[in-house]
Amino acid sequence: MNNTNEEKKVLLKVEHLEQFFKLGHRVLRAVNDVSFDIYKGEVFGLVGESGCGKTTTGRSIIRLYDCTGGSVYFDGKRICAGIRPYKQAIKDAKLKNRQELASYKAAMKQAIATGSNPETEKEKYLALAKASDEALIQVVRENTAQIESAKHDHKYCNREFAEFEMQKVRDRFEPELAKETDPEKLESLEARYKEELKLARKDRIMNKIQMIFQDPIASLDPRMTVRDIIAEGLIIRGIKDKKYIDEQVFKILDLVGLVPEHATRYPHEFSGGQRQRIGIARAIILNPELVIADEPISALDVSIQAQVINLLRELSDRMGLTTMFIAHDLAVVKYFSNRIAVMYYGKIVELASSDELFKHPLHPYTKSLLSAIPFPDPFFEKKRKRTVYNPLSDHDYSTEQPIMREITPGHFVYCNSVEFEKYQTEIKES
Repeated sequence: MNNTNEEKKVLLKVEHLEQFFKLGHRVLRAVNDVSFDIYKGEVFGLVGESGCGKTTTGRSIIRLYDCTGGSVYFDGKRICAGIRPYKQAIKDAKLKNRQELASYKAAMKQAIATGSNPETEKEKYLALAKASDEALIQVVRENTAQIESAKHDHKYCNREFAEFEMQKVRDRFEPELAKETDPEKLESLEARYKEELKLARKDRIMNKIQMIFQDPIASLDPRMTVRDIIAEGLIIRGIKDKKYIDEQVFKILDLVGLVPEHATRYPHEFSGGQRQRIGIARAIILNPELVIADEPISALDVSIQAQVINLLRELSDRMGLTTMFIAHDLAVVKYFSNRIAVMYYGKIVELASSDELFKHPLHPYTKSLLSAIPFPDPFFEKKRKRTVYNPLSDHDYSTEQPIMREITPGHFVYCNSVEFEKYQTEIKES
């Protein structure tokens, strides 16, 4: 997709993401060919009904699932890569090769049977068979290289990121070490250098991406104190200074609206909203660049939802976070997000800025979602008409399959050419 924000830095790039699950002899296509970009500093909303693949998309990005196909790039580095499309391309090429050889052989036999020169027909068959085999070899070679590249990036992205972080530490400390002449300062500087180099060696690119889970009860270990839950990321990273860990935990608790006394308590001693604040604290203590918020307010009371949304907005502004906000409530997403992607049945069907999506909804499913938003006006609610989305009657894809098309700059819709013209007309007339 082209974007209208070329001056902005793309922090997360998702290309043709697939996440399939085997259900016996069937395959569930939970996420099927999903592509989008998230710019640094923005809030990107992903909405859709339950079961459409929103959470699976977020979990695939953060590598809780190994993606089936496609690629995910974070800050220019491929962190997630699936190999199914490459394997399928090899399988299809082998099938095509067998069919072509059988067809050529049958044609040769038919030509010989009707009186053609056998030697000439055999030469023609061998030439065609050789060309088919060479085409197969080329396809296999190209896709095998893609498979090896995908496997390498998927497996070694954390190691390469750690090496990159270690080099940054070396570049920062080595000039200072070379200039320092005071023995005491030199010793202190060397100690800091070794400590930071050790931490960089254990750093992982996924530390830069954190997730806030939907259920604040199930996502917190009931046998761990709040201090242990929040500090776990620091400890795994290799930080052993208990005083430093406590300082960071107390600082984060204050940021999310809790107090230091809460650090010694267990999750069951808190309300749902407080537990979600603990989950947010756990996500931000490692200073991530991207936070995936998976329906963080759906399990909370309405009175608490606004508090959590405001907290996330405040943290985004204060820490410069980039947020992927997953929800099924378009009204909440509009308030919180810069751009919104609407997902249906494993595919993104519409993507636009928040204002544009509400002003000019084009896809029938988006219109259906918008019609379901309740308004705090009893007179309006009595007259409100729900739009029901039926893909069988709303679309005719018998002659042409849909693809993602840009209707206006930055506004993409999943449609075929007939619908594309219809949507363009609809935009002009509105």
